[in-house]
Amino acid sequence: MIEVYEVNVPEERSALCERVLRALPDWFGIEEALHGYVSGAARQWLFAARLDGREAGFVALEEHTVCAAELYVMGVYPWAHRQGVGRALIERCVSACRSKGIEYLTVKTLADTHPDEGYANTRRFYLAMGFKPIEVFPTLWNEANPCLLMVKRVV
Repeated sequence: MIEVYEVNVPEERSALCERVLRALPDWFGIEEALHGYVSGAARQWLFAARLDGREAGFVALEEHTVCAAELYVMGVYPWAHRQGVGRALIERCVSACRSKGIEYLTVKTLADTHPDEGYANTRRFYLAMGFKPIEVFPTLWNEANPCLLMVKRVV
C-alpha cells in the first residue's frame, strides 16, 4: 500500500531529500547539485511516500506564480521503482495544485539530445503522467546537460 503525506518540518524535508537522492547517484551524482536540492527542499512544499510502511520517495514543489508550480526535485528509491510510488506522488501534486487553483505543473529534466538512458526512462515517466515537452534550453544548466521543460495542465 502506498501512503503519501506532507512533510512540514524544514529539517525533515532536507533530510529525506538527501537520503533518497544519495540512493540515486545515476541521477543526482553531482555533489554541488545534490546540496542545492537538499537546501532547497527545506523551503518547498514537500510530499513523501511510504510503500508498505517503508520510506519510498518524495517530491518537492516550488510555487512560481499563482498559476504555475514546478516539480523542484523528485526521487524514488530504486527498490520502489515501477511500483506506483512516482505516480502516487505526481497525483498528490496535481491534487495539491488544484486545491490552490494552480493551473500548470512544470518539470525540468535532461533533454533527449543527451544519451543518458536513466533520463530517457524519466522522460517516458513524465510523458505517461501527462506532461508535454515544451522547450529545450541547451545551456540553462550547462552545455553538457541540456534542459527540457515539460508542462501538465492540472485544472
